[in-house]
Amino acid sequence: NPTLLDRIPDEELKSLFVGYGYEPIIVEGHDPGLMHPAFAKALSHCADRIKGIKEEAETCESQTVERPTWPMIILRSPKGWTGPKEVDGIKIEGTYKSHQVPMASPRENPAHLGKLEEWLMSYEPHTLFDQEGTLLPELKALVPPKELRMGDNPFTNPHYKPLILPDYSEFGFEDPKRGTVLASDAGHLGHFLKRVIELNAKSRNFRIFGPDETKSNRLGAVFDVTTKQFLGRKTAEDDRISSDGRVIEMLSEHQCEGWLEGYLLTGGHGLINSYEAFIHIITSMFNQHCKWMKTCSDISWRNNLPSLNILLSSHVWRQDHNGFTHQDPGFLGHVVSKKPAIIRVYLPPDTNCLLSVFHHCLKTEHKVNVVVCGKHEAPQWLTMEEARDHCAAGLGVWEWASNDKGGEPDIVMACAGDVPTLEALAATSILRKKLPGLRIRFVNVVNLMKMCPKEQHPHGLSDNHFDSLFTTKKAVIFAFHGVPHLVEKLVYKRKGRNFNVKGYNEEGTISTAFDMTVMNKIDRFHLVIDVCDKIEHELFEYLSPEIKFSAVYLRQDMKKILAKHKKYIAEFGVDMSEITEWKWDL
Repeated sequence: NPTLLDRIPDEELKSLFVGYGYEPIIVEGHDPGLMHPAFAKALSHCADRIKGIKEEAETCESQTVERPTWPMIILRSPKGWTGPKEVDGIKIEGTYKSHQVPMASPRENPAHLGKLEEWLMSYEPHTLFDQEGTLLPELKALVPPKELRMGDNPFTNPHYKPLILPDYSEFGFEDPKRGTVLASDAGHLGHFLKRVIELNAKSRNFRIFGPDETKSNRLGAVFDVTTKQFLGRKTAEDDRISSDGRVIEMLSEHQCEGWLEGYLLTGGHGLINSYEAFIHIITSMFNQHCKWMKTCSDISWRNNLPSLNILLSSHVWRQDHNGFTHQDPGFLGHVVSKKPAIIRVYLPPDTNCLLSVFHHCLKTEHKVNVVVCGKHEAPQWLTMEEARDHCAAGLGVWEWASNDKGGEPDIVMACAGDVPTLEALAATSILRKKLPGLRIRFVNVVNLMKMCPKEQHPHGLSDNHFDSLFTTKKAVIFAFHGVPHLVEKLVYKRKGRNFNVKGYNEEGTISTAFDMTVMNKIDRFHLVIDVCDKIEHELFEYLSPEIKFSAVYLRQDMKKILAKHKKYIAEFGVDMSEITEWKWDL
């Protein structure tokens, strides 16, 4: 297709970019002898303008800086410029055909071979290299001294300054009494990030980017100490904006991701926060950043840079007011397909774990850290000391929720994610009360990559360690934040075939929070039914008659409660009190 901007009049083209706030300079033509000096002149003009803008800004207080008009160059040159002008009588240069392969088979086609040689020789290699193929001395002398080369520019290959980080324990709960305390995980992270901004105010090397959702995602505490940076016209109704804020918002995930990646390349630290369902928009950008980091790892002189941190709140399980359109945890599956040395995925179950994880992420370099957390009030499970140890391990048995110590479990109840953890704990509570002889091991996973074999990921567990947690034969009911096949993929090469993963199955609508889990059969009652099914089909000969035959009645009770739930929310529009007021009491 024709290049759209090339087919509009120059005045419209200039007006378009003037409207975007630029000073456009058009350089156009087809004669390299004329185009090179014209382009050099345009570059010099732009460099002088940029220098003047920066010098003027340095004379102002940061709060009074106004939006400058940046110069930009619009280069209009023939497509396939200096390539073959025509092949087989068909015009190539200046047409879309130059984006294809104009001479596909010079080996078999002598005419094409001649054309290829003519084209390559048009670059006059004899004026560039000697007979041995070495660059001529007079050209090699043009190479800038080391300190002036692009690779040594401190803005393109910086040595970054680490962040000053606070003690995250100040922002959590010393002892939340096993779910008695309710709090917003993201809200407490907001207070932690507020302190990060304060501690690094002098260095000005930390920013938060987001598509107009910083406050919605419960990070609003940062606005106690900073603002949203905005250089446009301001009105009296504007809220928390200034010329030098550390938060940058725009309703475009693309733009925010691009800003963050560019900021990291200068040695800055930061994060992008987004609704989980809409982070897919930046998938291709995420791809390229991962590829760039992988390639940089192979270049000895490239300095490592701060990690790319992606915070996903407003997640799949708490979209009761937005519904199906805002439900999609599938980004995690894309993340784990990238180079293991680079990617990390964390699913903290509560505030203390979230603080521990994010404190760690802000210290890392040359990684992509994806953290999923909730923003609504939720039960808090671990003490600060427990959370610190749990996150350092990445996963582990919650002894206080288990009753198998000293023996082999009959069932392993596992989970990853805040809502799956809540539902798995509630299911475990029901099972321990109704089937007290059933030995249950409760395992929580924070670092998803721990599920991989250690040969596949630096954080992966050895087979022995993995089997000691999950066994190789006893059924594992795994309540997962995302789509089930992701966990199934991660554990595929493990010895056991004992995982039964429950997660998001593309079911949703505007309903109650708990009903979202019911629709996807990851709620506490369906998890109990899953265990009853395992008792009947896989554990029957190993268990006592009391457990075996009580499970039949328990399954029936769970189905009755599910029917009652559906009837209740249809009549009242809210979840039953036995759901909303449930507490861990074992």
